Amino acid sequence: MDIGTIQPVDIDEQMRSAYLDYAMSVIVARALPDARDGLKPVHRRILYAMQELGLRANSAYKKSARIVGEVLGKYHPHGDMAVYDAMARMAQDFSMRYPLVDGQGNFGSIDGDAPAAMRYTEARLNAMAEEMLVDIDKNTVDFTDNFDGSLREPVVLPARLPNLLLNGSAGIAVGMATNIPPHNLRELSDALIYLIDHYDQMDEVSIEDLMRFLPGPDFPTGGVIVGQEAIRQMYTTGRGRLTVRGQAHIEEMRGGRYQIVITEIPFQVNKTSLIERIAELAREGRLDAISDLRDESDRRGMSIVIELRRGAQPRKVLNQLYKYTPLQTTFGAHLLALVDNEPRLLTLKRALQIYIEHRIEVITRRSQYELEKARQRAHILEGLLIALANLDEVIQTIRQSADADTARERLIVRFNLTETQAQAILDMQLRRLAALERQKIEEEHRSLLERIAYLEDLLASPNKILDVIKADLQEVSEKYADARRTHLLAEANEAFNEEDLVADEHVLIMITQRGYIKRVAARAFRTQMRGGRGVTGQNLKEEDETLMVIPARTLHTILFFSDKGKVYSEKVYQIPDAGRTDRGIPMVNVLSVGPDEKITAAVAVPDFEAAQFCTMATVNGRVKRVALGEFASVRPSGLIAISLEEGDELGWARITTGQDELILVTAKGKAVRFNENEVRVMGRQAAGVSGIRLSEGDQLAGMEVVQPNADLLVVTERGFGKRTPLSEYPVKSRNTGGIATIDQKNLGKVGKISAVRVVEENDDITLVSSSGLIIRMKVKNISRTSRATRGVRLMVLADDDNVASVARISARDLQRAEEEKNGESGV
Repeated sequence: MDIGTIQPVDIDEQMRSAYLDYAMSVIVARALPDARDGLKPVHRRILYAMQELGLRANSAYKKSARIVGEVLGKYHPHGDMAVYDAMARMAQDFSMRYPLVDGQGNFGSIDGDAPAAMRYTEARLNAMAEEMLVDIDKNTVDFTDNFDGSLREPVVLPARLPNLLLNGSAGIAVGMATNIPPHNLRELSDALIYLIDHYDQMDEVSIEDLMRFLPGPDFPTGGVIVGQEAIRQMYTTGRGRLTVRGQAHIEEMRGGRYQIVITEIPFQVNKTSLIERIAELAREGRLDAISDLRDESDRRGMSIVIELRRGAQPRKVLNQLYKYTPLQTTFGAHLLALVDNEPRLLTLKRALQIYIEHRIEVITRRSQYELEKARQRAHILEGLLIALANLDEVIQTIRQSADADTARERLIVRFNLTETQAQAILDMQLRRLAALERQKIEEEHRSLLERIAYLEDLLASPNKILDVIKADLQEVSEKYADARRTHLLAEANEAFNEEDLVADEHVLIMITQRGYIKRVAARAFRTQMRGGRGVTGQNLKEEDETLMVIPARTLHTILFFSDKGKVYSEKVYQIPDAGRTDRGIPMVNVLSVGPDEKITAAVAVPDFEAAQFCTMATVNGRVKRVALGEFASVRPSGLIAISLEEGDELGWARITTGQDELILVTAKGKAVRFNENEVRVMGRQAAGVSGIRLSEGDQLAGMEVVQPNADLLVVTERGFGKRTPLSEYPVKSRNTGGIATIDQKNLGKVGKISAVRVVEENDDITLVSSSGLIIRMKVKNISRTSRATRGVRLMVLADDDNVASVARISARDLQRAEEEKNGESGV
C-alpha cells in the first residue's frame, strides 16, 4: 500500500516557523488595531456586518445572537463569545469614550456585571459608527476575501472619525501589547485641523504645539490625570505611565463630622472591587477613620459615600484612599498599532499624520469613483439630449428598424453615438419626452458637468483634499463633540510619601505632668473673654496636671527636651489625634523616655534649615545655645542636649536665628534681657553659661525670644496676668540680677509667676490649669500695664487649682486655621 512520501523535517526550524506564523496571525489578525481606523479585525467585521444587515442608527434593533451569527458565519472564524464580548464592549459607555454600538438590554455595568446572554440583548449601529462606514461603497478602501473565499470584507474602514485616538484600544499579542487611551473628539479634531493647516511645515510642528489643542487623554469614567510630564512623554515617545485618580469631594455633616463622596473612578476600575478594598482596609484598621461606607449610585450618576469618625481629618483620609486603594491607578500607555500590517510604536504626531494620510487616500479614491460615475452618467445624458434634439428623426429611425439591434446600429451611425448612448435612448421611457422631463435632463446634465469640474479640480489639488478632510472633521466635531470629562492636574505629585497623607493644619500638643500626650485641632477651643471659666480640655487622672501646650502644625517636627537634658524628636502627625476631652496616651508610647525622666520643654521646628539655633535654659538659670542642625537626626533613644549640674533641670527651649534677644523671668518676678550672642554656640555635651543671678529660693519661670513691637505676657499661679511692652525691659548683660516685672508686694495674693510669653495684640493665648481647665482668649482683651503692677484676673480658679501652662497662638496661625476650617466646610 502506498502511504505517501516521508520528508525529514528539522524540528527546530519547524517550531520556529510555526510559532512565527502563529505570532504574526495574532498580531495582524486579532490583537492589534490598524492605525488608520483604530479597529481590530473583530470590531471592523462587527460594524460591517451590522451595516450589511441594515442596522442603521434609525432602524429597529435586532437580536445580538443574530448579529453574532452573521459575523461568525461570514467573516470571523472564531468563538461566538469573542464576537459578543467585543460587540458588548462597543456598547458600554464606561468602556468606550464614544460607543459605536447602540445596545438595548443589559450590556454590563461598571460594577463588573457581565452582559446578559446574547439571546436577550439587542443592538444596532450608533450614529458615530455610521461615520466610520460612510462611503465604503465608493471604492474608498480595499476589500479582501473572507476566510472561505465566498465573500469580500473591507481591509480597513473609511473612518470619518479618528477612532484610534478617539476611543483608544487595548490588546495583548505575542510578545507585544497595546494600550491606547481615549481622547476628546473636539480636542482631537482641533489638533488634526492644526496639523492640516501646517501640513507643508509638518516637520516644524512640535508636541507642545499639538498639546495646546490636545492636552491629554479623556477617559469615559472621568477622573483626574495627575502630572503633565507623563502625558508629554507618552505623546513624544509612544510610551508613558499616567497616574489617574478618581474624583472626590469632602462634605460637612452634622456634629462637625465629614464625609467623602466619590463621584468618578479611574478608567477600567471595577466599582465593586474598589468598595470592597476600602471596606477591607477599614476592617483591618489601616483606614480607622471610616465609620460607614455605602454605594448611593443611581441613574443620576456615581456616588460612593464614606462617612468619617468624629475628629478625623478628611484630607488625610482622602490621600490614604488614593495611596492604598484603586482610587488612584496607573494607566500604562503604549501607542502600538499596525502600520502597513506591521506593528509600530507611534508618537502623537505620527498617529495623527497616519490618519490624515488615510483620509487623503479615502477622499482621493472616493473622488475618482464619483468622477467616473459622473462621467458615465454625463455621457448617457449627452446621448439623451441628442435624441431629444432630433426626436422626430430618432423615432422614425427606431420605427423603421426591424429589431432593437438594428435600431441601435442605425442610431450609432446616424447620430455618431456610442453603444451605451444608443442603448440608453432605446431604454428611455416615453414620459421623458414631456417638456418638464426634458428640462430635468438638461439640469441634471448641467449639474453633472459642474460636479465633474469640481472633482477634477479636487483631484488636481492636494490642498483642496486637505480642506475636505478639515471640513469633515469640523462637521463631526460640531455634531458629536461633548465636554471633557477627565480633569488634568498639572502641578501635583502622583507618588505619596507619608507626609502627603497628612492634612497640614494648626494643632495643639498637650502634655501632662504624669506623661500623657495628645494632639488636638486648635479650632476645637473657642475664644472666650478674660475671666471666663474655660472648657474642659482633658479628662485627667487623679493628681495629674497639664504641664504644657505647644502650638504647631501637623507637618512640623517636635523636639522634646527632658529634665535630664536629653532631646527626642517626633513628627507632629505621628502624635495620636484626640478629642478635646480625651486623656491622650502615655508619652512612652511616642518617645523612648526613661522611667524617671519627664518632658519639660518642646519646640515645633518647621524646617531644620530655616532656623539656625536652639537656645535652652535650666531651672537654675543656665543658658546654652546649640546649632539646630545638631538635632536634625535624633535617634529614637534620644541625644544629650545639655549637661546638667546636680539638682538642675532643663526647663525651656526656643528656636533662635543668631540675631535675637532673650528675656529670662524668674518665679519671684525678676527679668533680664540680653542678646543671644552673649551665649556662644556650644556642642551638645556642654553645660551652658549663667543667664541670670537668682536670689535665695528663686528659680527660672520662663525664657522667651524678644520680638519687635511685642509685649511680655506674665501669668501667675492664681490666674492673674498682664502684658507689658518689651521696650520697658532694657537690654542688659547676662548673669545680672534683673529688674522687677510684677508687683513684688502682691506676690502672696496673685501667686508666683507661672509662665511668661512674648505676644502681639492680635494673638490668642490658651491657659491650662492643673485640673485640666482650658480657656482661650484674645491678647488684646488683656490689660497693658507697666512692669511693676500685679495685672488682672484672666481665669477664675478653685482654691486648689493653679495655672499650669500658657500657649500662644499667633495671629498668622489663627488666620490659616480659620481658612482651613472654612475650606473643609465648603465656605
